[in-house]
Amino acid sequence: MNQSARPTYLTIDNLSKNFGSFEAIKNIKIDIIEGEFACFLGPSGCGKTTLLRCIAGLEVQTTGSITQKNKEISNLPPSARDFGIVFQSYALFPNLSVTSNISYGLKNNKWRKDEIIVRVDELLSLVGLSNHATKYPSQLSGGEQQRVALARALATSPSLLLLDEPLSALDAKVRVYLRKQIKDLHRKLGVTTIMVTHDQEEAQSMADRIFVMNNGEIVQSGSPKDIYEKANSPFIADFIGVTNFIEATIVKENIIKCGKIELTCNTSKIPNNKRIRVAIRPEYITIKKTSSNAENTAKAVVKENEFLGSFQRLYVDCDQLGISQLMIDINSFTADSVLVGEESSIEIYLPPDRIRIYPIE
Repeated sequence: MNQSARPTYLTIDNLSKNFGSFEAIKNIKIDIIEGEFACFLGPSGCGKTTLLRCIAGLEVQTTGSITQKNKEISNLPPSARDFGIVFQSYALFPNLSVTSNISYGLKNNKWRKDEIIVRVDELLSLVGLSNHATKYPSQLSGGEQQRVALARALATSPSLLLLDEPLSALDAKVRVYLRKQIKDLHRKLGVTTIMVTHDQEEAQSMADRIFVMNNGEIVQSGSPKDIYEKANSPFIADFIGVTNFIEATIVKENIIKCGKIELTCNTSKIPNNKRIRVAIRPEYITIKKTSSNAENTAKAVVKENEFLGSFQRLYVDCDQLGISQLMIDINSFTADSVLVGEESSIEIYLPPDRIRIYPIE
């Protein structure tokens, strides 16, 4: 069943949360689809963790409602809500073994001893920790502790999994490994999952749908591809990935004046003579091997070549576009066939369909 055909699992309607005079989240209105992996993404202090804590019942909203599978849960305590939660700090009991940590919720729910043994063995196998059952948290690495926390959250088979910055305390390689494990678990179990993160790469690699937050509001939502390619504001274009910004003016429909030259791009519904910010990702700019003076081309001089493994990032001075540090990403494999040494003169091409423009208010 594709995502659009699935029923709504969670409805958040006009949710706000105040701490004194400070409004942490403002009139949030979203639907989470059953079985999807949703992500609340944004900078520190944007309200994403407060929103997650309201869903969990760990914070009580000031206004608005939360409905889970057609049942309003806005005023229910956390214990009456059907969710498992994984925190950034793992929150394991240091005096309990891995088995006892995972079975904690099962014992509280009065599961039989034989059922607990079977369930814990199943979960340990699921997270790849079958050989660590008798160990204590202090004997585990950070990544292993987080997998125990994940198994504990899944123990009672909740229909909603909440992940609060679950990977941010781990080093880069472990983060990459665990985000794949979590995504694989999600595919296998199909449990509706909401994750909070400030890491855009994490959100893009794991989520079915991203909700970008800023100043307590959701400023854009969509698939990772849509958010990346169709950012609806300079804030999102800058926050998600790396972007070049250039100031320009609209000359006429689909023609802009950028520095000393004109470029073709979509100017839909923005009036002529309006000042705009042009945004284009470094990987969308291409280098032409021979000078052509064709449409949407400009001459530039390479000032720096930064080697980043699979690709190289060029910093170029483009006087024609009126920008002294334009970034261009070029595949390392093909870089050898293009002369991109420092002080090299090159011609660059800006594809019209890859240029996004934003009015300057």
